[in-house]
Amino acid sequence: MRPLLFLLVLLALACSISGCGSHRDPGRADEAHAHPPDHAHHHPGSGHPGHAEGAPGNPHGGHHADFSDVPRFAKIFDDPERRTWQHPAEVVALLEPSPGMTIVDLGAGTGYFESLLAAAVAPGGRVLALDVEPAMVEYMNERFATAGLESVEARVVRGDDPDLPPGSVDRILIVDTWHHLPDRERYAKRLRTALRPGGSILVVDFTPESPHGPPASMRLSEKRVADELLRAGFEVDVLEESLPWQYVIRAR
Repeated sequence: MRPLLFLLVLLALACSISGCGSHRDPGRADEAHAHPPDHAHHHPGSGHPGHAEGAPGNPHGGHHADFSDVPRFAKIFDDPERRTWQHPAEVVALLEPSPGMTIVDLGAGTGYFESLLAAAVAPGGRVLALDVEPAMVEYMNERFATAGLESVEARVVRGDDPDLPPGSVDRILIVDTWHHLPDRERYAKRLRTALRPGGSILVVDFTPESPHGPPASMRLSEKRVADELLRAGFEVDVLEESLPWQYVIRAR
């Protein structure tokens, strides 16, 4: 075999083994969104629980992802560049928080929104950062203690239950996480029970065109999310906003 031809054969063999030219979108992080998530955000875990979205026999959705590698996901969820498309201050404003409220960040991930939420409900308010990943919750509690955010608490919750007492919260923020939730209609009913009179949920998730977020097969249309919330007994509005790659839905 000629030297050049032999070299080309070796290169082709090496590529077939190592995957030459393959890459991972750094904005996806196994669909990290984030939640961030699975909050990031990400489901109660920057977007976490459930099974593969769109899988046969799984009409209720949900998708499980491993977010236990906190240092890796912290670089993604807390990347300064995220501000350019997540518009965190605008998202918090759309939540319509007031001093003294109790706000839940469902699928909080690394706690990306928590400093803004804490400021929005001060004085006298409280923020609960919920996530299914214990390593994320440990990371958040250390982060909040270092930052002096005494009104913020991170908790571990199950993937199918936010574990919120009836009538205990005023607002629930769900960023880049709704598509992770299993049996979303049932989950939404549990969230509805947890809200106080006048309470509301804000769902922020990825559009089909977004370069960030989960694979296309896992993405949910505005209509589908709105229909799920309507069936759970909410009044639903798709809000006007300036987020380039996401939609925002309010459920009262």
